[in-house]
Amino acid sequence: MPYYKKTQKKINGKWYPQSVTVGTPVTTDEIAQLLADFSSASVGDTYNILKNLARAMSIYMSNGRSVKLEGVGTFYYTSTAAGQGVDTPEEVNASQITGVRVRFLPEYTRSADHTATRALVPDSLKWEEWGGAASTPSGTPGGGSTSGSGDDGGDDGEL
Repeated sequence: MPYYKKTQKKINGKWYPQSVTVGTPVTTDEIAQLLADFSSASVGDTYNILKNLARAMSIYMSNGRSVKLEGVGTFYYTSTAAGQGVDTPEEVNASQITGVRVRFLPEYTRSADHTATRALVPDSLKWEEWGGAASTPSGTPGGGSTSGSGDDGGDDGEL
């Protein structure tokens, strides 16, 4: 279950719920084990595939392609440019690119009433206020420390 904390924003003094990440990140080993449990593949097979996924995606993306993983979403590059731009199209060149980021769009489906459902967000998601303890309750996956998610707490139009 996801957690939130109450956060007051300095810009307007208003209070918002802000998501909280609990525990340490899930590891490749943990994902490989769960995938093996879901399928007929061994833990070693799923681990091997997961370890090579980033390399395979990088090869396609560095050739100008986006990568869509069914049930997950689409990954693609965006770039940032230095300076104030140039005056003519002829002056534009790759040396102006100073940074590259990988962007992710989660997969979603849209119903007849135009409601979008994201593949990584279950319909049964229930938020609970975070109690502030340093670790998760006994028996729940994740344990460990907490950290803020970086959400600004405002309504950003996400579902």
